[in-house]
Amino acid sequence: MKPDKAAVCWAWDFGVGLGVEVSSRLMATLRLLASHQALGPVAAAQGISYRGLWGLLTEAETAFGRPLVSKGRGRGTRLTAFAEELLALDDEARATLAAQHAPWATRLQALLTPKSVPPPERLRIAASHDLALADWVENGRHVRVDLFWKGSEEALLALARGECDVAGFHLPLGLRRAEAAAWVGGYLGLARHRFFEVMRREHGILVPPGNPLAIHGVADIARPGVRMVNRQRGSGTRSMIDQLLVASRLDGRAIAGYAHEEFTHDAVAAAVASGQADAGFAIRAAASRYDLDFVPLGTDRYCLAIRASLAGSGAVSQLLRRLQGDTFRRRLAALPGYTNGAMAGRFLGWRGFAAGLAASG
Repeated sequence: MKPDKAAVCWAWDFGVGLGVEVSSRLMATLRLLASHQALGPVAAAQGISYRGLWGLLTEAETAFGRPLVSKGRGRGTRLTAFAEELLALDDEARATLAAQHAPWATRLQALLTPKSVPPPERLRIAASHDLALADWVENGRHVRVDLFWKGSEEALLALARGECDVAGFHLPLGLRRAEAAAWVGGYLGLARHRFFEVMRREHGILVPPGNPLAIHGVADIARPGVRMVNRQRGSGTRSMIDQLLVASRLDGRAIAGYAHEEFTHDAVAAAVASGQADAGFAIRAAASRYDLDFVPLGTDRYCLAIRASLAGSGAVSQLLRRLQGDTFRRRLAALPGYTNGAMAGRFLGWRGFAAGLAASG
């Protein structure tokens, strides 16, 4: 059954104590009586009894203080001049208001009816920077995606605004379900999206070979003479850094190099390797690529989010097959600090995804 078209409706309030609902039924009754001139057919059309219809007319006539219908032998039931003037006024008002309401009805219809958008053949992925994904897209064959790097927060916001089809973000391993829901839900409507854990990565502090400044934890970053390199605001790693500093009761603004921001794990590693900084936060694979020492701090989950309406599309099915294929898994195995994601091999609703966070955390 085809749904009714959305419309803007209005009703008279005659100001005589009838109420909007009674006034609407009265106008519909008078319009039918103008055609049928008999109470029986009108009562049937209105779905009420003859007695109920007569009661409606009597109530209205009492409220107006003048008759609405007249009955005569052989003439049926006819409208009085006053009732005919009410109908004429109603016709004129509806004709005028229809044109004024049309734009609002159109906008309402657009809001209530989801637009039919064909699924994309080539996915646009806004993602937090990751070495495995970068290598996969650059060197993999038949990878039909357009990948551009953004911080986790910016990627989720881009998905919410419709600027991409997929968002890549990461969550700390062990993050509680309520905390994860609060963070992701701050950017996306959880019920309207689906989620998938791609992989896990070990993150920590990158330091020069031999760790000459003996940096063994977050607190050592704040020592005099130590210069750090930071990640950009809006990235998941930056959020992690700030949380670690707060947990250690450190003010990042007082740390040398806190304002030195880089946009990728590679850039952080390059800054440490070139001597521009003494320490930086990144994943283990970046330390290995630049022959740096690594102080482990924990593990994160790298995840993807998509709109629920896109979950069954061919492009998303192909993306999942590629991410679960042997080629991608071999790439992960070749990168230090990476492991495969531990969740189901499909995009899940938030409840199932959050249950996986707790079960495998």
